[in-house]
Amino acid sequence: MKSAVVRDVTGGVTTPSPPPGAAAVCARSQVPRLVSLGDLSVSFGPVQALAGVTLEVWPGESVALIGGNGSGKSTLLRVIHGLLAPSGGGVSTPPRRAQAMLFQRPWMLHTTARRNIAMGLWLRGVPWADAWTRALAALERVQLAHLAERGARGLSGGQQQQLALARAWAQRPSLLLLDEPTANLDPAAKHKVEVLMHEFARAPGLPDAAPLTMIFASHNLGQVKRLARRVVYLEQGRVLADLPVEQFFDRQVLRAVSPQADFFLKGELL
Repeated sequence: MKSAVVRDVTGGVTTPSPPPGAAAVCARSQVPRLVSLGDLSVSFGPVQALAGVTLEVWPGESVALIGGNGSGKSTLLRVIHGLLAPSGGGVSTPPRRAQAMLFQRPWMLHTTARRNIAMGLWLRGVPWADAWTRALAALERVQLAHLAERGARGLSGGQQQQLALARAWAQRPSLLLLDEPTANLDPAAKHKVEVLMHEFARAPGLPDAAPLTMIFASHNLGQVKRLARRVVYLEQGRVLADLPVEQFFDRQVLRAVSPQADFFLKGELL
């Protein structure tokens, strides 16, 4: 695994204790943490988007971020990816080249689906011939090879999200970040994207690829149950619950850990 990049804005990186669930993962694997956030804060003028967030993620984990609108999920993903600078706290993440991030509406170059993938690889230093070959392999991986020469911006929303996943997969990241990747898709397209997320997290599909770690934000609790192994609940920029998925959806356990998270879950289920 590539060495982590440490971004520290307070003069020292905090080393927090493993949250519930993550400690068990650490004990099993005994490997370095892939993501480590210590007492992280982010402010936009008078608005505090994140406050005192401590979070650790180990290689191979699939972590869901949930919470209401404005709870800090997207901000947290952007800090991890290096798109936002924290106002305080310590941040240790893999290098940007070892990460890929997907948004609700993926941005597409005004060219073909295959070139959208190949250009991304070429800009990362991959020779064009290799990038061109890997682009087609990535499209085959997401069952879009028949649309390789179709204009990317003319694809449906679901197809564009599949293309974005193909583009991420081709880059062979060790960390995949997704911000509500199925929020604007119809049920059929949502299912296709979920299947790909599941397959990528369980089996990256490349012999020399690092174990893929996935952190995704979602409002879909069914999706969280299907794809996550661990759930982090945020409210007003703070982490109020961090549990293995089976414990998070055990109302008795959740109520003891965080009444606020239990109230949120009850409202979502209703």
